[in-house]
Amino acid sequence: MSDTIKHRLWEIIGRNTSDAESEWLEQKGTSAPLELMTAFVAAPRFLSKKIIETTDEDKWELNTEVPGFSVENWSLVRLSRVWLVTQLDPSDKEEYVKNVDTLFDTAEMNELVALYSALPLLSYPEQWLFRATDAVRSNMGFVFDAIAFHNPYPEKHFNELAWNQLVLKTIFNDKPIHLIEGLQNRMNEKLAVTLSDFAHERWAAGRSVPPQVWRLVSRYMTPTILADMQYLYNSENREDQKAAALACSESSLINANYLLAKYTDLEKAVKSGVLTWAELEH
Repeated sequence: MSDTIKHRLWEIIGRNTSDAESEWLEQKGTSAPLELMTAFVAAPRFLSKKIIETTDEDKWELNTEVPGFSVENWSLVRLSRVWLVTQLDPSDKEEYVKNVDTLFDTAEMNELVALYSALPLLSYPEQWLFRATDAVRSNMGFVFDAIAFHNPYPEKHFNELAWNQLVLKTIFNDKPIHLIEGLQNRMNEKLAVTLSDFAHERWAAGRSVPPQVWRLVSRYMTPTILADMQYLYNSENREDQKAAALACSESSLINANYLLAKYTDLEKAVKSGVLTWAELEH
C-alpha cells in the first residue's frame, strides 16, 4: 500500500475530527503495536459516531490508488480504525500477520466491519483470503456488506466459486448487486446458468427475480437463457422487459439480437443510450 492513500485517509480524518480526537489518533498511530491495537478497539470511546464528509477529490484519489475502494458513508470510527490498521508495520510478516489475526479473532461486529473494509489496504493480501470468504458466509448483515460492497478485495482475490457465492448470496438476500466491485469483469458461465435455474425456481413459486440479475447472463446466452429473455419480454413488469432488452443487446448470440429487434421501442431506447442498467439499480 502506498503512502499516498495513508495520507489521504489522514486528511479525511483531519477534516472530520476535533483537535482532541485528531491528537489522540495521531498519538496512537505512532504507538507500539499493542497500544495501537488497543486503540483500534477503544476508538468509539474517544471519537464521534458521526458519518464522515468526503470531497470529489478524496473519492478520485482513493479510487486512483486502489481502484474500487471507497470510504463514502463511513462513520468516523470505521475510517479511523481502518487508518489505525494501516499504521501497523508490515516489514516483519510473521509479526504483522499475528497482530492482524489477533484483531480478527477478538473482534465484535463493528470491529469486523472495519477489518473487512481494510482488506484492500492490508499487506500480504493472500493471507486474508480465508477471512474474506468466511465473511461471505456471515449471518451478520453489516459484516457481509463490508466485504461485498465497494470492496475491491473479492474481485482481485476470490476464485470463481467464492465469487459466485458472494454474488448469489447478495441476490438471495435481495441486496443491490451493482454495489459489488468488479461485477462485469467477473461474469462467468457457471454463474449465468445458476442464475437461470434460480429464476425458474422463483417463477415456479410465483415470485419475481430482481431485474439486475440479468446483467450477468448476456455473455453466456444459451437457448435456455434466451427462453428466459422471452419470458421477461412477456412479463407485465416493465423493468423485466428492460432487463431482457439490455441483456439481449449485450449478447453476441444472433438470436438474441433478433429477439430484441421485435421490441422496437426497447431496441431504440438501448441503442440510443436512454436505457442502461443504471435505470434498474435499486
